[in-house]
Amino acid sequence: MSVHPSAIVDPRAELAAEVEVGPFSIIDDEVVIGPRCRIAGHAWLSGATRLDEDVVVGHGAVIGAAAQDLSFDPDTPSGVRIGPRSTIREYATIHRATRADAATIVGADCFIMAHAHLAHDVVLGDKVVVCNNSLVPGHVVVGDRVFISGNVVIHQFCRIGCGAMIGGAAAVGQDVPPWTTIIGRSQVRALNVVGMRRAGLDAATRLEIRTLYRAIFAEHGDVEHARALLAEASDRPAVAAIRAFYAGPTRRGFCWPPRTGFEAADGEA
Repeated sequence: MSVHPSAIVDPRAELAAEVEVGPFSIIDDEVVIGPRCRIAGHAWLSGATRLDEDVVVGHGAVIGAAAQDLSFDPDTPSGVRIGPRSTIREYATIHRATRADAATIVGADCFIMAHAHLAHDVVLGDKVVVCNNSLVPGHVVVGDRVFISGNVVIHQFCRIGCGAMIGGAAAVGQDVPPWTTIIGRSQVRALNVVGMRRAGLDAATRLEIRTLYRAIFAEHGDVEHARALLAEASDRPAVAAIRAFYAGPTRRGFCWPPRTGFEAADGEA
């Protein structure tokens, strides 16, 4: 273990073997840091924050600070969970949950870039990328392999389906269906074909997803039509994820393509 002399580490904090803590960082009493984690200078970890193995925390990052919620009681015993091999870059902020014994969650192998913000009660799946200056507010749930580009703003309580791609500077105010690409203000404009291929989806699965979405989006805004189509779809895991997404509870409704249609924008799967 290597802790810089200028770092402030509460003696009650738990640091595993081979942890590195840089200059002027602060590690508060409830923090637990797993093996081989690296905490750069001027970072601040507080609350019941847990880092799994091989997590990297960049300069000036703040993890576990009080929720930015006017009704939040700072004495609430809540925290943050960071999955193995995730990277939190410089000056990113991740705030703790609002409920007692709950946590804001970042999955495994995630990459949170500089100045990104994950608010209270956010849940990120595995292999999620959040680019510079993007804002993921309270209670947002993000599926596996989602890519959130730079300067994106998401509304509270939205769900982002697995494999979705959010374009730069987009404003997301509704739930994003799995494997779609969003641009502008909550508009589905394409499928994330690159993401599907990187996730290992074969050509038959990609074709079924494209065909399903063409049929779903042909009836603009009709969620029951979408659910009926998905009920008849295959049990391929990627298709089942779409079915589960549309069947799940939503507080914000769903993103749809512009009324000019989806056909011209969905590309080749």
